[in-house]
Amino acid sequence: DSDLSMRTLSTPSPALIFPPNSTGFQNGRGSSTSSSSVTGETVAMVHSPPPTRLTHPLIRLASKHQKEQANIDRLPDHSMIQIFSFLPTNQLCRCARVCRRWYNLAWDPRLWRTIRLTGETINVDRALKVLTRRLCQDTPNVCLMLETVIVSGCRRLTDRGLYTIAQCCPELRRLEVSGCYNISNEAVFDVVSLCPNLEHLDVSGCSKVTCISLTREASIKLSPLHGKQISIRYLDMTDCFVLEDEGLHTIAAHCTQLTHLYLRRCVRITDEGLRYLMIYCTSVKELSVSDCRFVSDFGMREIAKLESRLRYLSIAHCGRITDVGIRYIAKYCSKLRYLNARGCEGITDHGVEYLAKNCTKLKSLDIGKCPLVSDTGLEFLALNCFNLKRLSLKSCESITGQGLQIVAANCFDLQMLNVQDCDVSVDALRFVKRHCKRCIIEHTNPAFF
Repeated sequence: DSDLSMRTLSTPSPALIFPPNSTGFQNGRGSSTSSSSVTGETVAMVHSPPPTRLTHPLIRLASKHQKEQANIDRLPDHSMIQIFSFLPTNQLCRCARVCRRWYNLAWDPRLWRTIRLTGETINVDRALKVLTRRLCQDTPNVCLMLETVIVSGCRRLTDRGLYTIAQCCPELRRLEVSGCYNISNEAVFDVVSLCPNLEHLDVSGCSKVTCISLTREASIKLSPLHGKQISIRYLDMTDCFVLEDEGLHTIAAHCTQLTHLYLRRCVRITDEGLRYLMIYCTSVKELSVSDCRFVSDFGMREIAKLESRLRYLSIAHCGRITDVGIRYIAKYCSKLRYLNARGCEGITDHGVEYLAKNCTKLKSLDIGKCPLVSDTGLEFLALNCFNLKRLSLKSCESITGQGLQIVAANCFDLQMLNVQDCDVSVDALRFVKRHCKRCIIEHTNPAFF
């Protein structure tokens, strides 16, 4: 402790983390942070550690009186660190400016496994540079404790900020940059190449990202094991509009350990891209291709190759998928727990029947806006899927109260039922409420309370 107290390293100001007049931060807690602004931009202020002794006699007396009243100062270090662990990044910087003891405690390495920054106006590139420089004080140029960086929604994040992370954080395991549309492939390649332990990557909304791959230098260096060096298991590329089949082929060839892959609204993906994916990534448990309008029954045949490993599948608004594709999934993916097929208007009672008889462990099903599904399909569900907890039938024109009563009489664990814009009576809704007491019913019948 005495050695720590002799340090004179600077502390980043909260103004570096949040823009001027900011009143909120992560985890939903309100706060107000003081800062300086130059032409409307958040700037970094650097402060030395607080002095251990105040020189003015009046200030010294007031400080002594406050110290006697501050019960928090009586807590041991480990308790203080536990309290600090619940604070977001900007508040840790603020705590470091209170006193010498808090300065040392706030920069305890155990508190800096995660950096979490949010805000559209924050100068996040500079914030990451200053924070990583401070965290690299014991191990020059390398931050060994940092494992998670979350900068979602920071629109001013650029490749420069990602380069900082790639160069300084070799132990990084989780990176979330959703909504940061200024980053490009090259910066992402640097991160995955220089952070070999990266397992969780969220680049949703990053419209310039077209694939995930090693840099050319890393590929040459690792040529004997090329294609198996990226350890990413969770990849979210939602709203990466320019992702095409060739890019998905590159992702699959490099990220063979993928278990969770989300490609929502990647509108250029086709069945051919899914074929590439199934060749390399055979461990996928969760897959979303919602709003990928070129995916058809042939794509479902490829996805069915995952067999019992597949637990979660979202094919919402894939209008080319019919009962044929559902039969492929039902036949081979018997352990499916979640299926979102909303808006797949080609699905009928026959597809629901095959699904219910083969995927009996189904817990969540969304077949909203499937006008060809009727009470007959619901009866098959009720007689086979007793573990069903969530069921959405929104805008299913052929559904009536009779089908709902059959479901309620057999699926006692039902917790959520969506029958908005369905022609069901008040009596049927009351029947569901009596038999499924924990069920929340979403409806548009003004007579049912």
